[in-house]
Amino acid sequence: MKQDKLQIGVHTFHSRFLIGTGKFSDLDIQQQALEASRAEVITFAVRRLNLEHPDEPNFLERLDVKKYTLLPNTAGAVTAEEAIRIARLAKASGLCDMIKVEVIADTKTLLPDPIETLKASAALVEEGFTVLTYTSDDPILARRLQAEGVHAIMPGASPIGTGLGILNPYNISLLVEEATVPVIIDAGIGSPKDAAHAMELGADGVLLNTAVALAKDPVMMAEAMKLGIEAGRLGYLAGRIGKKRFASASSPMEGMFT
Repeated sequence: MKQDKLQIGVHTFHSRFLIGTGKFSDLDIQQQALEASRAEVITFAVRRLNLEHPDEPNFLERLDVKKYTLLPNTAGAVTAEEAIRIARLAKASGLCDMIKVEVIADTKTLLPDPIETLKASAALVEEGFTVLTYTSDDPILARRLQAEGVHAIMPGASPIGTGLGILNPYNISLLVEEATVPVIIDAGIGSPKDAAHAMELGADGVLLNTAVALAKDPVMMAEAMKLGIEAGRLGYLAGRIGKKRFASASSPMEGMFT
């Protein structure tokens, strides 16, 4: 397992757990949860940082950012143009060359707009960003995004913040099977079981926020999610047994006394 690393563009990670930083009750709990997760990548909305007002405080000041790779995201964008502008602002501020592209279609479902998402992703790849794209679980859209050169695809298991888990494992399986870049399940994970399920389907990683931040004990849940991701990955690499319709004895029947 020491050599089982996650490669995204030029970045190499040992942890397959990417964690969001929003919704925590306070910054102390946030910091403890991040540490318990052992995540190496933390994501956050660029708009939370008030980059256009650098003199104002932001939550990153409380973290030892040298321990993490920062993954700013374009949350709040509803057009490709908005997402591109936010990404450029993040890069100009020296946060990171990585960007998570989010272009949301509406406020009810928070599902990604496929056309604007594709447009923004293609443009940012062209500008030299390491692009991780939040998308639906549509294998065809994932194929198009990869053709544009994105460095990771991030299909939602279910709508953001619902905790419903993986609603369409068949689509996720197809998407993983065809992927030429890492597949990181993003949105909808509610429990360690969901995280393990994602990894057992062959995902390369899991990004989540709400399931930890709004848990009764966020720090404990962060560790639980870490263990679920690790267990699912080990199970996938080990290769599970095939499913059978009828029982199969685990002890030999030959040589039994009659």
